[in-house]
Amino acid sequence: MGRSLKKGPYINPKIYKKVKKLKEEGKADKVILKVYDRACTIFPEMVGMKIGVHMGKGFQVIYITEEMVGHRLGEFAPTTRFKGHAKKGKLAKVYAFTGRYLKDEKVEIIQ
Repeated sequence: MGRSLKKGPYINPKIYKKVKKLKEEGKADKVILKVYDRACTIFPEMVGMKIGVHMGKGFQVIYITEEMVGHRLGEFAPTTRFKGHAKKGKLAKVYAFTGRYLKDEKVEIIQ
């Protein structure tokens, strides 16, 4: 459910002032602005800027485009990293003691 139209979009006033100042100085495309507020809505003045959004441990640098206006900064910086699925060999060893997978039994070959 979205935010009320009566209230309008949530824009952090500190971020708005910093963006406005960078635009006036002409440094908007050269500087990466670090932001901790993931809930802040992307507003049209941010287009063309690089913003570092905090993702728990570090910052994810995002280039703001026109299609991103109206979305939240946190939508483009995931807080968890996908490290891949477990391989079959590792998965079998992990679940061997729980009984979910059967252990490989050595089979003798009779000639």
